[in-house]
Amino acid sequence: MMTWKGTLCILLSLNVFLNLSSFCDGHPHSAQTINSESAVRVLSNDTAKRAGVAAEVAGYADVAKQIIDLAVFGAAQNRSYRRLADFTDTIGNRVSGSNNLEMAIKYMYNAMVQDGLDVHLEPAKIPHWVRGKESAEMTAPRAKTLAILGLGSSVGTPPEGIEAEVLVVQSFEELKHRASEAAGKIVVFNQPYVSYGETVAYRGYGASEAAKVGAVATLIRSVTPFSINSPHTGWQDYQDGVKRIPTACITVEDAELMWRMAQRGQKIVVRLTMGAKTLPDADSFNTVAEIKGWQHPEQVVLLSGHLDSWDVGQGAMDDGGGAMISWEALSLIKDLGLRPRRTLRTVLWTAEEQGGVGAQQYFNLHKVNMSNFDLVMESDLGTFTPIGLQFTGSDAAQKVMEEVVKLLAPINTTKLEAHGEGTDISPWMQAGVPGASLHVADSRYFWFHHSEGDTMSVQDPRDMDLCSALWAVVAYVVADLQEMLPR
Repeated sequence: MMTWKGTLCILLSLNVFLNLSSFCDGHPHSAQTINSESAVRVLSNDTAKRAGVAAEVAGYADVAKQIIDLAVFGAAQNRSYRRLADFTDTIGNRVSGSNNLEMAIKYMYNAMVQDGLDVHLEPAKIPHWVRGKESAEMTAPRAKTLAILGLGSSVGTPPEGIEAEVLVVQSFEELKHRASEAAGKIVVFNQPYVSYGETVAYRGYGASEAAKVGAVATLIRSVTPFSINSPHTGWQDYQDGVKRIPTACITVEDAELMWRMAQRGQKIVVRLTMGAKTLPDADSFNTVAEIKGWQHPEQVVLLSGHLDSWDVGQGAMDDGGGAMISWEALSLIKDLGLRPRRTLRTVLWTAEEQGGVGAQQYFNLHKVNMSNFDLVMESDLGTFTPIGLQFTGSDAAQKVMEEVVKLLAPINTTKLEAHGEGTDISPWMQAGVPGASLHVADSRYFWFHHSEGDTMSVQDPRDMDLCSALWAVVAYVVADLQEMLPR
């Protein structure tokens, strides 16, 4: 990489060349010369400014190493993992509106107060959907119990259940093509897994699309690239003006089984019983912990993960790990006696799984102070081995962040990638606030996502230490720089 001094020398040489050229033309003070000089000055100033930022950030190398050493090799080694294990073993899963989520918020509030942080709760209204008892059985061409998980916001069946013939399709297009066959049937979607972002549309909208052509219920192949007969749940959305029919996910294995049977021309019948219901919205809280900035306490670097989960497994991966490293980052900074210029604020969101409900209410409350939000960060794709940082922001802010991630060389995570992501921070990023997310080796994430498999057995202590170190270094340095990130 060319040094800034080398660049400056080239620019100055260019300036001399342009001036000599103008003398040869007999116009030593021509507009061309003046414009070229101005251009050189602008470029030189930008280069010098970037060099200044690089030097400022590089000055945090020792602090970054202290944070990394404490998290990965020191007294805090394995702490975020132990905290997560204690939390999930004590509370269990934490679906929106449940008593478990209420207990989880109290648990985390008390734990962070005991950790010496400034903690408070901010109220939010959240959905309260209850799964109830559910079962499914194939009764023809042979008897077989089907493993299912009802989808969030689904209506229930009548108490006696629904027994109907099955229509198996592999896409929305096939459903439209075979619409005349769907009336009175249970539609089974056996869509192939392409990617979560693309395939999740079947979970989200399958029920309403099937209801439009007269189906009485839907069973949707779980959105996962890998299965050991494990159904995966998640939120789904009914379309306005379309009849609401019961909907659940089935396993990859059972979806493919019924597809093969249908290809042979066999008649398939399924009996589905679901006790799902939606109760009035529940009272909840976003949980907030802070280290106040010493110079600009009103300016904020926000770290976050969500505290709620689905009602299966332990919610250790999604998103207990993200919540814990966002707490751990503040603990590491506090333990080292560090206090940045700006406030470090960890927010543990409520009701993320229902579409970022708690986070949207937080945004609505705090957007009046948007100019004081320096950077918003979210970890919600697991806390496996970290690879780098994903970032959304201006070109100027990206240049600053490229310098910041260089401080992570001791743990080999110096990659800055495009597109920070996260349901809970997306309103801020859409409004122009810089945003960052943790990129980890997440190839296994959707194996366990929203299933009984999301337990502490998925987590690794060293991976969580590395994620905590990255999270803490980035948050602290950005919060302590002389200037906020450019918008």
